[in-house]
Amino acid sequence: MNNAHDSEILRELHAAVIDLVDEINRPRRDDRLIEEAGIPLDRALFPLLARVWRYGPIGVVDLADRTGRDHTTISRQMSKLEELGLIARRSSTTDKRVREATVTEKGQEMVDLLNAARERLANRILVDWAHEDLDQLKTFLRRFADDLMRS
Repeated sequence: MNNAHDSEILRELHAAVIDLVDEINRPRRDDRLIEEAGIPLDRALFPLLARVWRYGPIGVVDLADRTGRDHTTISRQMSKLEELGLIARRSSTTDKRVREATVTEKGQEMVDLLNAARERLANRILVDWAHEDLDQLKTFLRRFADDLMRS
């Protein structure tokens, strides 16, 4: 079976994904979310807290790989999150050389505020979208992300 798809559609899909990633990665987006959540968190720490919550327990090397940043930078930022009481680190159960991070109760409260703020902001952006359209977008994005992670 030939799985080749229309080149123009693939170019447009790629352009849309790049635009989406670029927009999501703009510092002002994180600033707006942090402001909407009403939390005192440095913009550089926000993505790490969110990923520890999503993927934890997680080590520095894995977190650096997921964020596309240097592991020494991530290690320093993880220490800041730990000092703030937002994460806790412990030795991995599978590799004692690795210290894995999890979100603390205080960190979970902050994540809850961020998630509520994200939902409010999303509702403003998606105000004119029908439920069926959002459900379809969710389904296709999840499928795309899953297939991308497997390749």
